[in-house]
Amino acid sequence: MTKPFVGVRVLDLTNVIAGPLASYQLALLGAEVIKVEVPGVGDLARKMGADPDLGKRQMGASYLAMNAGKKSITLNLKAERGKEIFRALAGTADVVLENFRPGAMARLGLSAEALRTLNPRLIYCAVSGFGQTGPLAGRASYDQIIQGYAGLMSLTGDAQSAPQRAGLVVCDTTAAITAAFAIAAALFRRASTGEGEVIDVSMLDSSLATMTSWMISNHLNAGHVPKPLGNHSHTSAPSGTFRTKDGVINLVNNEQKQFTATCEALEMPELSHDPRFAERDHRMRNQVVLQQVLEARLATATSAEWEERLSAAGVPVGPVLSVPEIAQLAHLAARGVVHTVPVPALDRDVRVVGAGFQLGGAPVPIDAPPPTLGEHTEVILRGLGVDAAELEQLRANTVI
Repeated sequence: MTKPFVGVRVLDLTNVIAGPLASYQLALLGAEVIKVEVPGVGDLARKMGADPDLGKRQMGASYLAMNAGKKSITLNLKAERGKEIFRALAGTADVVLENFRPGAMARLGLSAEALRTLNPRLIYCAVSGFGQTGPLAGRASYDQIIQGYAGLMSLTGDAQSAPQRAGLVVCDTTAAITAAFAIAAALFRRASTGEGEVIDVSMLDSSLATMTSWMISNHLNAGHVPKPLGNHSHTSAPSGTFRTKDGVINLVNNEQKQFTATCEALEMPELSHDPRFAERDHRMRNQVVLQQVLEARLATATSAEWEERLSAAGVPVGPVLSVPEIAQLAHLAARGVVHTVPVPALDRDVRVVGAGFQLGGAPVPIDAPPPTLGEHTEVILRGLGVDAAELEQLRANTVI
């Protein structure tokens, strides 16, 4: 496979999730992603994860998740020589990606404007909580802060438990995918214009554009104020989690034909003509009663039995799996979603999730393990003309 971004060089100054996940997507597609890390410290994710021993070795499980295929150099950007080296690297780069608080790079003399003066073809992408402009731009932020601002927490849980944070860092990951897409778009545009770009990715903006877009539209255009409904849908019924004989299943009816098929599969065809449930709006008004009626029937068989029967009838249905269960799902193995990557620095293999899509009918391969801290410093700096004597001096002065 010839990967789409072969020949693209990315300088990745990011930490933890929102930036590293974006650059991971680019690395998987062939870009040369160079992590620029603080000497002796590195990406904070190197110390994070459920295995303390990996954290002590600066290869934490959280770091392993989204840094395969990258290179790592250490560089002190507060040192003048470190800044000079970074400027030289930026002259060779196609993309600079950072997720510092707005203004941090400018204070270092490494703003988008300064770097693009040196390299007009450069694409500079900044990822932050609230964006580079606006009243909240200077605020510190993490995923949970943005979940609260975005309205997501107000909709997660039910009337008794809300507000609740989502079970994953959904605002971080949404911003990451948004950043990767924006960079890809800028690279495509540059191919015809020759011009670089400045990209401003806000976790809040990208969250509103994706996760809660229907909710926002319903409010802006219909005056609707959404309320937390737990596992049930704001737009259709029956759609949610339903109790069975031995657990729960997820059942979704977005279309009238799906509700009719559900009634037939449950051997309750009369429900599709019941005036309380016959139309979408009727079912939405009577969600609680409909759930009670369905669960009385679902209690007569197991989740697996109902899943098989409903699926055969063309109804969207599925189990509620734990993380260990989804990790062992045969379907994922068949599609090659989880990759086994040898990591010589750990003297073991690690398993990581890949690109999340296939190219040419096959999973996108992972070509290299997550790098150790500073693993590629010498070879990349030598490519800039730094000789052995200066490398030694840079180490002595903690520039690298």
